[in-house]
Amino acid sequence: MSAIHLVRHGQASFGTDDYDQLSERGYAQAAALGQSWEASGFLPSHAVAGGMLRHAQTAIAALDAAGPSDGYDVDHGWDEFPHESVVEAYAPGAATSVTDPKEFQRVFVAAVTRWISGEHDDEYPEPYAHFTARVLAAFGRLAESLGKGDSAVVFTSGGPLAIVAAHVLAGDAPTWTPQAQELWPRLNTVTINAGVTTIITGSSGRTLVSFNEHTHLPADLVTYR
Repeated sequence: MSAIHLVRHGQASFGTDDYDQLSERGYAQAAALGQSWEASGFLPSHAVAGGMLRHAQTAIAALDAAGPSDGYDVDHGWDEFPHESVVEAYAPGAATSVTDPKEFQRVFVAAVTRWISGEHDDEYPEPYAHFTARVLAAFGRLAESLGKGDSAVVFTSGGPLAIVAAHVLAGDAPTWTPQAQELWPRLNTVTINAGVTTIITGSSGRTLVSFNEHTHLPADLVTYR
């Protein structure tokens, strides 16, 4: 049996010119996660990060706080979907002009609903079906690379980790299913920065054993965006 721990990146820089940077709070969240690993004596046997800067910054801050490590590998399969283009296709200009978090969330949910419908694929650099296939391929590669007793940590974003959680909860079928598609938006909107989702893999298949675990974060460090 092996374990895959999916970590959402720390809080990024919402409302600034460059979202793909951890905020001060984001660094504190990542460090708090690493400190909790150090306190419990946990270090992963494998570490992987998506290719975005916020993934790398979270990985470095967490692993440095946890203790000596061998670093991490990069797999772009764990990158977030291009949310700016998804929002832009639905509401031109909103990706940069809407700075109120609640209003942005309303626009974001509507934009994602349009994207996942599959009815406007030619308007997106990465259609929804391509995104789900990419993430599930990265998940499969990692799961198959682990040996008995191994533990892997993946530093990624809310979208990919919610894809994996929805996929496993819906039965871990060979392909993306309508049941998983129904679950994904509900999971994606509640992922916590530096929260941890854990999948156990073994001879009986893959099982979700925790979603959004964040007891390592003090109350003032719990954020969703």
